[in-house]
Amino acid sequence: MADTGTGVAPYWELTFDADGDVDVPERDRLLAGARASGVRDLIVFAHGWNNDRSGATRLYRQFFAPVPGLAPAARIGYVGVIWPSMRFCDEPIPDFPRSTAAGPAPGPALDEDTRHALLEAFPGRATVVDRLARMLDQHPHDEAALEEFGRLVGLLVELVPPGPQAHFAADTVAEGVPEHAPGMFTRPAADVCAEFAQAAAQAVQSGPAGQSGSAGESFSLPNPWDGAKELLRQATYYTMKRRAGAVGERGLGPAVARLAEAAPDLRVHLVGHSFGGRLVSFALRGLPPGVRAVKSVTLLQGAFSHYAFAARLPGDPRAGGVLQGQEHRVDGPLVCCSSHFDTALGTFYPLASRMADDDRSVLGVDVGALLGTRWGAMGHDGVQAVPGTRACTLAEATSGPLPVSGCVNVDAAEVVRRGGPPAGAHSDIVHPELARLVLAAGRIV
Repeated sequence: MADTGTGVAPYWELTFDADGDVDVPERDRLLAGARASGVRDLIVFAHGWNNDRSGATRLYRQFFAPVPGLAPAARIGYVGVIWPSMRFCDEPIPDFPRSTAAGPAPGPALDEDTRHALLEAFPGRATVVDRLARMLDQHPHDEAALEEFGRLVGLLVELVPPGPQAHFAADTVAEGVPEHAPGMFTRPAADVCAEFAQAAAQAVQSGPAGQSGSAGESFSLPNPWDGAKELLRQATYYTMKRRAGAVGERGLGPAVARLAEAAPDLRVHLVGHSFGGRLVSFALRGLPPGVRAVKSVTLLQGAFSHYAFAARLPGDPRAGGVLQGQEHRVDGPLVCCSSHFDTALGTFYPLASRMADDDRSVLGVDVGALLGTRWGAMGHDGVQAVPGTRACTLAEATSGPLPVSGCVNVDAAEVVRRGGPPAGAHSDIVHPELARLVLAAGRIV
């Protein structure tokens, strides 16, 4: 048992590497502690994009802080999942110190913190990171330089790694269609960067509150180099998305199964933010048949396809979600929080997803119009195309009983609403109302 500064107890951590291999001593401490502590409900939280253990621990401390007061009679234990993801340091996180979430500031395009995070996330790629940083600072004028930048980004993230890990990048799959490199890396880099630059300009025009600009407002075409950093950011997120699936299915799922064996009466509640939502969802696929220890799943601004749980995609009978039917592995509800103030998921996620498998340009198209199509994200409009999915507001979800099973979409925009571009309110999840929702989903009293 450990408390590493979270302020709640008993608290343990589970650390996984990029392939999903667990820190065995940590796991064994959790197994022994779960047996001996008398804990009945165990809340397991997986962070999303993040730069280090201290940032993850800070998030867990802030999110868990109100829980003991909200359920004083409950016997709750806490687990913080640590896995190798990264966040660009220009993405503000509400309520975090400026040093942890610095906003845009004069200086190099890739500040030292971001370069360090890239080197940590992609070991052995120092030369590539240095060349990318120089090009972002210099903005070479010829188109060939943009193509070289795109090539280097692809080299950095290893687009389709060898072996089964490639499978973990997909949210939807089509019968007989093999996985391939995302289209954003096979199209001309100048075109892709121009589209990202356009989307970034629209995000800035929308303002920090996420309100749209004037109807019919037009945007001049920015310099494609203004979108080059966004290409690097989205390529990095593609890798983190892939890792989240691997860590969930190969790592966290088997760890939960070991917990169920060690403490059969333990009730496990999975919580994930951003790609951590993808991680805990893939953990359901890693559970052996018959394991019913997971009593609830709560997705906070989940950064994966809203069709991930669908048996069939609307308009495409050959394709379905890679997690189809996995909500039935939960002995309770799967609750998905969303907010239209989340710019990362409302603007950049659908654009990156569309460019990942479609070579048609979206220049001149309102990116928000892409939502409600196959490229939408869980954290923007919730679980889609799963029959029986319920919908409610956050106030309704926390004031009345939630469904005992199935998918539940919760509009959390009443609290998830703060944050500037490029991510908007994506990380604005530290609220007692959301902690109360986790308790409600798990029927923890």
